[in-house]
Amino acid sequence: MEKSVAISPTKRIAVVTGANKGIGLEICRQLSSNGVMVILTARDDNRGREAVKTLHDSGFSDVVFHRLDLMDPSSISSLANFIKTQFHKLDILVNNAGVSGMIVDAEDFISLNLKKNEIFGAKADMVKQVVKHTYETDELCLRTNYYGTKQVTQALIPLLLQSHSPRIVNLSSSLGQLKFLSNERAIEVLRNVDDLTEEKIDQVVKEFLEDAKEGLLENKGWPVSFSAYVVSKAALNTYTRILAKKIPKMSINAVHPGFVKTDLSFNNGEFTVEEGARGPVILALAPDGGPSGLYFYQTELSTF
Repeated sequence: MEKSVAISPTKRIAVVTGANKGIGLEICRQLSSNGVMVILTARDDNRGREAVKTLHDSGFSDVVFHRLDLMDPSSISSLANFIKTQFHKLDILVNNAGVSGMIVDAEDFISLNLKKNEIFGAKADMVKQVVKHTYETDELCLRTNYYGTKQVTQALIPLLLQSHSPRIVNLSSSLGQLKFLSNERAIEVLRNVDDLTEEKIDQVVKEFLEDAKEGLLENKGWPVSFSAYVVSKAALNTYTRILAKKIPKMSINAVHPGFVKTDLSFNNGEFTVEEGARGPVILALAPDGGPSGLYFYQTELSTF
């Protein structure tokens, strides 16, 4: 049971998912430094509480921990109930939690010394040798990055609607841009902005998982490397656009933080976590009337 938290009714409240380390932890730090009350979430209680202690020890006192497992409906409900009881509203949701959906030989991956977009470029063949997929890793990736993020978002929308300036920031990836998707039917469905529905995104994801289960990804034109991750982020980007159109009161955007040095990249990135967190934090704190339904590369507007 979390203890009661007394705050000013005008103080902004934020939730950051998957925030016990890396970009998520840094987003919590930067939001707190801007006067926001932050609910840091993580699947693991000990790691989450240790992350909060680290922030408290650094002088960021307005941070509390609540456990959240994106794939556990009761965990999602518990978080929503905690926010409703303690704060009565939510101003900012940063969907940061995610998995790679791959089995990677860390040493070999690091030795590739990848730069931006080389996964599908000059070093694509080498990447294929060190990155492996199974149906189980593909399914986990989609259940976490897409379905899990959707479930958390939908559970917290009623609380966001109690805010005067609600914000949703979805941490995405440049790998989720449609140019990397390669499956022609999926591209056609996800590109058709005027005719997009959540059901159509779900159908694309379902077809991908069916092809993955049958070992047909390459034959059906899906990306070979990072396939589940690419599909999960493309689906999340599209969901961002649909949600922004559905709820014009909210500012809802997707952002790629850059190729950041985190555990996900085996600290092989080009940017620090401080640099990676900057774009998401700017969108989270954007003034009213700002952008919505858009995709950003760090702090710059980009294309889906």
